[in-house]
Amino acid sequence: MKPINLVQTSSTPSISFDPATNSLFIIGESYPENSFDFYAPIILWLKSALKELTELTMDIAVTYMNSSSTKCTLDMMDVMEDAYSRGVKTSIIWHYDRENPRSYELAEDFREEVTFPFEIEVLSK
Repeated sequence: MKPINLVQTSSTPSISFDPATNSLFIIGESYPENSFDFYAPIILWLKSALKELTELTMDIAVTYMNSSSTKCTLDMMDVMEDAYSRGVKTSIIWHYDRENPRSYELAEDFREEVTFPFEIEVLSK
């Protein structure tokens, strides 16, 4: 499996995989000019990784996400849901900013879309 490690920019989150914990970290803000172009390789990586891994946790701390990034996140969650239905242990830990109630609401909306474990935690500063 190829590693993934994207550096955060002013409009894109950092995305990295830790093979020691089988965790995919997405941290920062997400409003790239073209979210679909930005997330396409991550979705392909996720599909490939979930054919090899027996478990994967997506650890998300995104403080802002535009609507097209939201759609791409839903696409990633669909890939994880498919893997979960095949017996892969998938989960999400979503960190939200207590001072931004919209980030908590977004996490709740996402949690309603999946059947695998989805935790919502306050973002540590």
